[in-house]
Amino acid sequence: MFNIFQSWENYKKALKEKREAAWMNFKLKLPGTVQRRIDTFEEWYRNYKESATCEVIETVVFVVVMVIIIRFFVGEIRWIPSGSMNPTLIEGDRIVVERYSRFFESPKRGDIMVFYPPSTKLSNSPLPLLARLTGIFCKDIAYIKRVVGLPGETIEIKAEKDGSAYVYINGKKYEEDYIKSIYEYPECPDKNIDPLFLESDQVMKCGPFKLDNDSYFMMGDNRGNSQDSRYWGTLKKDRFVGRAVLVFWPPQRMKVLHRLNNEKLEK
Repeated sequence: MFNIFQSWENYKKALKEKREAAWMNFKLKLPGTVQRRIDTFEEWYRNYKESATCEVIETVVFVVVMVIIIRFFVGEIRWIPSGSMNPTLIEGDRIVVERYSRFFESPKRGDIMVFYPPSTKLSNSPLPLLARLTGIFCKDIAYIKRVVGLPGETIEIKAEKDGSAYVYINGKKYEEDYIKSIYEYPECPDKNIDPLFLESDQVMKCGPFKLDNDSYFMMGDNRGNSQDSRYWGTLKKDRFVGRAVLVFWPPQRMKVLHRLNNEKLEK
């Protein structure tokens, strides 16, 4: 084993000497002024590599690159600024958002997703795009809501005689045991109301909403206090950031945000 290691070291040493000899032969063929500039640069570079500054810079660059890779491919930490996802998430919760699953699967019904709403204009210039992809120094406003409607489905909110309201998916009532209350839905607007009035994203719509093959219907668990797809419409898949998987702060609120095991659609 030692002989193999020694042979490898000898091979690397011989290869290095060969490269240095080839480089010296190449420099000798250059004009004298060019050779002197190269020698000056090589001396500066040797001094730089031996200095503490080099170690600091390389460490900082390595850390920054690793943070970017982790935030883009693995996940990030976010905090909840409002009560739109109450009681599942409350104001002040710190959560972990995973970003890796978006590379190999689509969001599922019940997933709690972070995304950029349609009202946020996303710039594709290099710096804003890098900030958005990594979440570092990103100024774009992101929302967090639950996936209720999937591509190709028809979603509608219908009020019951007792004052409650339910989501209907393809004409079937969808039972949700995670929302704050079925009695806190805002009233649906009159169907005879001016269509121009309904175009405002400040007015709740009850549908029906027909989702295309790349759109999702997002809703907050606090149906009485959530700006979601009822107001601004469906959401394209490319606006998702990642899926919330864990509440880690405050400690008494720590919990895993499990995916739903089954869909409670009436038969």
